[in-house]
Amino acid sequence: MVASLTSLDPSETHLTRRSTLRLSPLRNVMPHDYSPALCVSDLVIKQAALQPNAPAIVTGSTVLSYADLDRRSNRLANYLIDLGVGPETIVGLCLNRSPESVVCALAVIKAGGAYLPMDPDYPTERLRFMLNDASPRVLITWQKLAPEFSEGPWEVISIDRDQDFEACSSEAPATLISDDQLAYVIYTSGSTGQPKGVEINHQSLLNLVSWHNHEFAITAKDRASHLAGVGFDAAVWEVWPYLTAGASLHLPDETTRVSPELLRDWLVENQITISFLPTALAEPVMILDWPETTNLRYLLTGADTLHRYPTENLPFELINNYGPTECTVVTTSGRVPAETKPGALPTIGRPIANTFVYVLDEKLQPARLGVPGELYIGGAGVARGYLNRPDLTAERFVRHPFSDDPSAKLYKTGDRARYLPDGQIAYLGRIDEQIKILGYRIEPAEIEAAIDSHPAIASSVVTACGSACEERRLTAYLVMSNGTPTATADLRSFLQVSLPYYMVPTVFVKLEKLPLNGNGKVDRAALPEPNAENTLRDEMFIAPGTPIEVRLATIVCSLLNLNEVSVNDNFFLLGGHSLLGTQLIVKIRAAFGVDLALRALFDAPTISELSSEIERLILERVADMSEDEVVRLLA
Repeated sequence: MVASLTSLDPSETHLTRRSTLRLSPLRNVMPHDYSPALCVSDLVIKQAALQPNAPAIVTGSTVLSYADLDRRSNRLANYLIDLGVGPETIVGLCLNRSPESVVCALAVIKAGGAYLPMDPDYPTERLRFMLNDASPRVLITWQKLAPEFSEGPWEVISIDRDQDFEACSSEAPATLISDDQLAYVIYTSGSTGQPKGVEINHQSLLNLVSWHNHEFAITAKDRASHLAGVGFDAAVWEVWPYLTAGASLHLPDETTRVSPELLRDWLVENQITISFLPTALAEPVMILDWPETTNLRYLLTGADTLHRYPTENLPFELINNYGPTECTVVTTSGRVPAETKPGALPTIGRPIANTFVYVLDEKLQPARLGVPGELYIGGAGVARGYLNRPDLTAERFVRHPFSDDPSAKLYKTGDRARYLPDGQIAYLGRIDEQIKILGYRIEPAEIEAAIDSHPAIASSVVTACGSACEERRLTAYLVMSNGTPTATADLRSFLQVSLPYYMVPTVFVKLEKLPLNGNGKVDRAALPEPNAENTLRDEMFIAPGTPIEVRLATIVCSLLNLNEVSVNDNFFLLGGHSLLGTQLIVKIRAAFGVDLALRALFDAPTISELSSEIERLILERVADMSEDEVVRLLA
């Protein structure tokens, strides 16, 4: 039996256990009492008793009933107990997304242990680090992978070969589980490149499950998708809420789960009623046509900044979610309305039940309403800390400054956000992803929102390119809608309506799709360098035509060591940066007798655009000259 939280009205937010909060501008409410409840394994056992023949896990033509799931996990759980697995004991699961991975995770919990999901697709070096760091008592994996990890103090079980556990009792082990006991450990990337294991206890897991099933009215009739890789904490969210409610999990094949069109068809054909898709996959899925036969009630998304609003004709609700691994998958959640708010990204909603969120300044004081700050999280979802990393735990899990409970902690996310007047939270990106260009601090997410509102763009990522010895430049990576072509001049003109000049990217790179890491997030490190082949530009070379274009092209070629330049070529794409831009401004003054601000070069970085600006300035200067004098000046 585990003490947990009752399901709460999702409008109740900012709650914490056994602490008294000073009310702040964020309108925290008083703590909500806990009441006894069963842990997730007991809730699955209950469903197996209520509906033994109902499908629990479906993949292709293979169906695992609740009775099968219960029986198999019981046998493995009893076998693990014989191997010494118990409270606070870690069991590694190096398994792909499969019915076996779910059976094994359930068995570990029934044995009283904590499971450690390990994606077999991760590099071997990373997997070895996780094993050595976590020191599991047992490692469960596939037979083909077992030799890779046979050297170690852990017992290795090949789930598709070893059948010793089949002789064990199929009765559930009599295991006592407390709410503060470890439920799972999951590794997340570290800022230093070293992965770190996040420790999540049963109280935190059950709070997620309780909130989710209440918020989305989950019943045994629901059919949910399971698409996330096991190393992504979204897999936790995809599995336990539905199995504890008696719903069925459906697993698509690998080809289907990464193709928007195939995935849409699979969701419709399998009558899926609720599905989670990482943001990078949800955005292209949202713009597809959906048939009237769609059973999907909710499309849940998260993992990256959402740039797109749903269309009015989508037959399901879009729910945007935010939450670091350190806070049990989901911290905030909210419906995304169909009406687009120009220049504004969809919000990340409001805190879920028994969770509270602060936006704090550098002195750990609440930022004023609408003012950006760092996002801090407290309440039922906050992890115990990092496995074997007391120094990092102390750095990121800080004392709660608004609680009288000395043990209460806030998780310092490193994310920028601001509270809106209606209580929703606007996510502004990572603090360490903030870009400084020409002295301005820039939030890439704001630029991405503007780019994605262009009808030809499906999705985008904005980064800053450039070395320490040259000025950085904004580079936008674009995925086009249905391959729709467009030109840099068109995009730049579109963006200049809503963005200041210093926030308009100087380079646009075309991609077939954004590179994703194993967690479904955009892998910024894998974005290619801009080059002549991938950079968006006008379709054909156009030689300079007017006298100003010819003279300006000669200056640019000399400055950048080029043989020729098209009138639509971008100065910055050709190798220019703001230091060279300053030199160009000086040369333009000497050649044409006009003073350009550096800003003009960002507004008009092509030969054609810059020539038009030079001509405008010349004509202003010589307004009183005769026509012959103007012709001689421009010659």
